[in-house]
Amino acid sequence: MTSDSGDNQIPSPSADSGVRTGSAALFTGLSAFPLTPVTDGAAGGVDESAYTNLITRLVDAGVDSVTALGSTGSYAYLNRDERRRVVELAVAAAGDVPVFAGIGSTRTRDVLQHAHDAQAAGAAALLLAPVSYQPLTEDEVYGLFEEADAASSVPLVVYDNPGTTHVTFTDALHARIAQLPHVASIKIPPVDGGPAVIEQRVAGLRATVPADVTIGISGDPVAADALNAGCDAWYSVLAGTLPAPCRAIVSAAAAGNASYAVELSNQLTPLWELFASYGSYRVVSALAEELHLVGHPNLPRPVRGLDEAGRGRLRDAVATLRAAGILDPTPT
Repeated sequence: MTSDSGDNQIPSPSADSGVRTGSAALFTGLSAFPLTPVTDGAAGGVDESAYTNLITRLVDAGVDSVTALGSTGSYAYLNRDERRRVVELAVAAAGDVPVFAGIGSTRTRDVLQHAHDAQAAGAAALLLAPVSYQPLTEDEVYGLFEEADAASSVPLVVYDNPGTTHVTFTDALHARIAQLPHVASIKIPPVDGGPAVIEQRVAGLRATVPADVTIGISGDPVAADALNAGCDAWYSVLAGTLPAPCRAIVSAAAAGNASYAVELSNQLTPLWELFASYGSYRVVSALAEELHLVGHPNLPRPVRGLDEAGRGRLRDAVATLRAAGILDPTPT
């Protein structure tokens, strides 16, 4: 990465926010990241019926937005036609609920193509992760967002996900990118260390970006603490499969009931423990299977689902949550 000197110094937050003015409310509350189930792990395409049902389930649960083609939505494994079709399906099923669409790819040309397709399909916003194979400098990451911003007519969400992109954002880089006229929200990775550390992280980042750029948390196990610490949104993996308990956490935090939000999150500890052991992607895939929302297999190869030990732990977790009355109703 380049240093934070010279052109990378943190600029003062600008009052001139261009087209994003007035869009901040769009990037608050609960944004659900559903799976994009495939019909056959090796060669099959998108299971359109299952995907549409997932989106309808999210709308019925009252999510504030749906993010299609996030990491949970397997965007990196889908071709251009599949990605375009997924956004079309999501927009059609979501109705009045806004749909954000992931456009990340390793080459800028492809990012711009996905941006065009998503906007043509009716996406309300774009989500961009700086996916890399060769390590990217900060100037290269900024250049990617600059070109995507220039090709956008809708707001843009910065997807800070070092675990999958191998790009680590500095606050200086966030500040540079946040000055672009379409950038409206930053999706930050989970923050370890407890509520006080999370609060310090959120406040520190907020001080470097324009006031109308919202900050959203990913990393579901820390979401309640992050919302209590001032995050505007929860960009949620679990909400794509279990929207109702996630909706309850966001509503509690928004009402100022911080302790209840944490209590609700703690009720989901069996799933958070599975996330820590196996990663959220494979866990929600198996959870959606267990709830009869998707078929098996539903992940694109070479990715495979949980092993038998993991599935046994998941079934135990589901039984615990069901006994506690936490699970959403399941299809009959």
